[in-house]
Amino acid sequence: MTTSSAFDAPPGRARRVLCVGAAVMDTLFRVRSLPTGQGKILPYDMLQIAEGMASSAAFAVARLGGDASLWGAVGNDAIGERIIADLSESGIDTSGMLRVEGARSAISTILVDDYGERLIVPFYDAGLHETVKPVTRQDVSSFDAVLVDVRWPKLGLRTLLAAREAGKPAILDGDVAGDGVIEMLAPAASHIVFSQPAAERLASAAELVKVVGLLKRKFEHAFISVTAGENGCFWFDDRTGDVFHLAAPKVRAVDTLAAGDIFHGAFALATAEGLPIEETMRFSSMAAALKCQVFGGRIGAPTRAEVRDALQDWNVGRQSSPAA
Repeated sequence: MTTSSAFDAPPGRARRVLCVGAAVMDTLFRVRSLPTGQGKILPYDMLQIAEGMASSAAFAVARLGGDASLWGAVGNDAIGERIIADLSESGIDTSGMLRVEGARSAISTILVDDYGERLIVPFYDAGLHETVKPVTRQDVSSFDAVLVDVRWPKLGLRTLLAAREAGKPAILDGDVAGDGVIEMLAPAASHIVFSQPAAERLASAAELVKVVGLLKRKFEHAFISVTAGENGCFWFDDRTGDVFHLAAPKVRAVDTLAAGDIFHGAFALATAEGLPIEETMRFSSMAAALKCQVFGGRIGAPTRAEVRDALQDWNVGRQSSPAA
């Protein structure tokens, strides 16, 4: 097992991570069980919070001791102002956020049941992401890594390309997206961390070792991994040609919302810090698992000390399989 000191923040300044994509005002309702048909369901708890894939990942970076910046878009409305204020108060640099005149800010209603599973109803105004600013290598040169989600593809592509040109890690959160979005973004990424549903859809397969192998052949230039919730994470090892699997930490899941985003934020920060890949996957897996024990989406993101301490007691080893 890797010693806990490997997971301490490196000396010197905090590493800077730029996150690009979703910024949403979520209304979370906690319910005993998810609905199976029409009717009325009464929640026993609720919370409103600004999050979204890139926003939650940025929060994870900040909680883990990194310097997080967010490029996202909101409407020029009260909800947009609230989103920006909420994220700014959470330690994220929102100076690069865009306020779009005539567009409505993104909102989402989410039901979370007692098993931590969720039902999400999001709304994104089509006009929210029409404006795309130019992005140059100079714009990203001060960052140590860039993380892009699939919600603002045109800006995401420009940012990934600029990061690659600047010699920075260009990380893609490969979640489920519209037709052709991942295929457009993936060639510009140096690292791709897929969600299981997106990976299976893209590979047209369900066995995850096979899926990782197929995706590596499709995107040979990039580091390839897949997160699979309680089934852990998988990644392709370029040295051996094997697919490694790391089991997920055992926790009682209260709320899985934003767990994947916390994984991505931790992965981006660890990559920016130069942590070796197995330690990066352990660090990210534990951060995501600890988040699942707390209701409230991204607010469950753990601190660096919490992740480091939990890793001291986690001695699960990786397993390898030849890529299919």
